[in-house]
Amino acid sequence: MATNVHTIAQTGFGTGTNELYDRSVEYSCGLHALIGSVARRAPRIRPSYPSESLSYIRQLSKSTAPLNIVEIGAGTGIFTRVLLTHPEWATSIGALRAIEPSVGMRDFWTKTVKDDRATIIEGTFDSTGVEDGWADLVVIAQAFHWCLDHSKALAEFARILNKDGAVVLIWNLEDRGAAGWVAQLCNRREVHENGTPQFRLNFLRQSFSTPGYTSLFQPMEEKEWPYYALTTEQIVTERQLSWSYISVLPPDGKAKMVEDVKVILERGDGKVWINKEEGTYQYPYTTLVVVSRKK
Repeated sequence: MATNVHTIAQTGFGTGTNELYDRSVEYSCGLHALIGSVARRAPRIRPSYPSESLSYIRQLSKSTAPLNIVEIGAGTGIFTRVLLTHPEWATSIGALRAIEPSVGMRDFWTKTVKDDRATIIEGTFDSTGVEDGWADLVVIAQAFHWCLDHSKALAEFARILNKDGAVVLIWNLEDRGAAGWVAQLCNRREVHENGTPQFRLNFLRQSFSTPGYTSLFQPMEEKEWPYYALTTEQIVTERQLSWSYISVLPPDGKAKMVEDVKVILERGDGKVWINKEEGTYQYPYTTLVVVSRKK
C-alpha cells in the first residue's frame, strides 16, 4: 500500500481483512469461529446507501452526456456497485475510474465489480494518475477522513475536475442519538481509536475553511437523510470487528469486544424490532453528502 496512507488504514484494511469489510459472513458456532476465518456468505455488515442520496448526487451535474467519474478510496467496491446499478445512474456514466491504495481491496473490487465502464488503479487522495480536467465528479464514499494532507488532496481534485466539476463526499454515520445501544457500541469501540482520524472529530470542516480550500472551491453544501438498515446480532458484531482499528487488535482484544457487544445488544436500549422472532431490528444511520463545486 502507498506510503502516504495512514498506518492503521494500511494494516486495518490490508490483505485478508477485505471480505469482512465488504460483507457479513456466516460462521460456525462459537467465539473462536466468530473472530476466525471467513466461511459462507450472509447479509452485508457495511450498509448500502439510500436511493435518495444517489439521486441527489446525480442531479448535481446538469450535463446530459455520459459522465466521467473518479471514485477515490473505492475500497472493495461497495459504493461503486451501488452507483453503477442505481436507476438514475445506469445510463449516466461514461467511465468510472476507481482509485484505491490497498492491493487487497483492489483485488476484491476487481472480483466484485463487473462493468466494462469501471476500472481500478493504485493511487491516493493526492496522487490519482488521472489527467487534467477529465472528471465531471470526484466521489469519495466513507473514506475522506483518512486523508493525511487535505491541501494536497484538494489541489489534486481541482486539477482532475473539469470547469463545472464537483467533489462529492458521502458517509453513512451511525446515529448514536437515535438508540442507546448504538451510542454504547460507539463508546465501547472508540477507546481503541488510538489517534486515528475520525469524521466525528470535525477535521473535515476545519480544513474546508482554509485558504487551500476557498481558493479552489465554492462553499461546501451539505444534505442529510435518515437511513435505517436491517440488522441482527451477527451483523452488528461483525460490523464492530470490521473497523480498521478493531481489526488490528490481538485475538483476546477482539474476543473481549465480542463479549461486550453481546451484553450491549442483550440490554438493547432503544432497540426497534423489525421481526423479533427472526432477531432483526433497525440499525439507525444518518447519510451525509458534502458537495464542493470547483470555482
